Amino acid sequence: MKKTLVMLLAGGGGTRLNILSTARAKPAVPFGGLYRIIDFALSNVMNSGIDRVAVLTQYKPLSLNEHVGGGEAWDLYGRRRGAKILPPRTGDAESDWYRGTADAIRQNLDYIDFINPERIMILSGDHIYHMDYGPMIEFHKEADADLTIAMMRVPWEDTRHFGIASTDDLGRIVDWEEKPTEPKSNLASLGIYCFDAKYLTNALRGIAEHDFGKNIIPAALANDTVFAYPFEGYWRDVGTLQAYWAANMDMLDPASGLDIRNWRVRTNHELDGRVGDRPPSLAARSADAKTCVVSPGCHIEGRVERSVLSPGVTIEEGADVQGSVLMHNVHVGRGAVLRDVIVDKNGVIGDGARIGTGDASHVNEASPDHLYTGLTVIGKGARIPAGADLGRNTIVEPHAIDSDFGDARISPGSTVRRSS
Repeated sequence: MKKTLVMLLAGGGGTRLNILSTARAKPAVPFGGLYRIIDFALSNVMNSGIDRVAVLTQYKPLSLNEHVGGGEAWDLYGRRRGAKILPPRTGDAESDWYRGTADAIRQNLDYIDFINPERIMILSGDHIYHMDYGPMIEFHKEADADLTIAMMRVPWEDTRHFGIASTDDLGRIVDWEEKPTEPKSNLASLGIYCFDAKYLTNALRGIAEHDFGKNIIPAALANDTVFAYPFEGYWRDVGTLQAYWAANMDMLDPASGLDIRNWRVRTNHELDGRVGDRPPSLAARSADAKTCVVSPGCHIEGRVERSVLSPGVTIEEGADVQGSVLMHNVHVGRGAVLRDVIVDKNGVIGDGARIGTGDASHVNEASPDHLYTGLTVIGKGARIPAGADLGRNTIVEPHAIDSDFGDARISPGSTVRRSS
């Protein structure tokens, strides 16, 4: 493990997360109350006994850089250990940004040469899962593989979202399809790669293309040794609003397999330059909380069911919150009703507001591919007027205020835009 370097890809813009990722990189999006999405990969690195990780950032990296810091929160700190932030370095033009997953590694070959590892693990920073990378590395070594890919079976209808492999009886990959419409297999890549370091650096210097799934892996299959490492357990790509909400709801279901406490997931509790420790949560006599994640610093006077509350959330008396994800310092006013709502940090829900009501069949008109299952998404710092009624599949842009709503009744599938 000491001779393994992790390259953690965390530069994605996360456009399918819509307004949750307009001001932050996708791996920096809060998750599960106390955490951020990237915490899972970093905690896996820590729990696997790997000492060095390079975090490749790009899109709106400020909050991500501050969160990762030098890796201290994950015990990745010392003379021969640490987390290193690696942004694009070739220039300031958009064309100089990372042009794909392989290009991101290629732009940092000098760092790899400096560390001089025997193996390189390439991870994604936007998946929720628990994995000890040690057995995968041992599998890679015993197979004398050039490349090993962690894979699992997925429903056939989901194969179009993945790289799909066919293997022989020994687990060697003999065929590869990138996001196929008519797949030959349902064995899907999880975006977790273990490379022989010299093999990877030579491949990147010899191939001009920019993506692992589309370019590097197909080229490797033609001439080299590529194995599939079987993974069993909870794994979810939270790159869409529906998947993000569903993964948060999985925290409330013991049968889901998502078990943050036993996974030993760590996070950086500093927030905005201050230690984020909060006082204990407080449930008033009028509170009714069932099947919830309640983080420190919450104050509950109303009803909360099947919901995830980040630190500092306030739910006033008479409010009724169900199936919702409320991020840091959200305030839900007296008598407000929320159904299947995601509220970003510092959102304020006015007294008596009703959010997530009515018919779920009207997809969001502005973003029909992002919001179509009945969720409602409230942006960071948005203020919902008292008495407002927001239908399902509605988006409220960050920092919207009372005057941006016009009529207090917002039809399902609408988008409330912040005035300039």
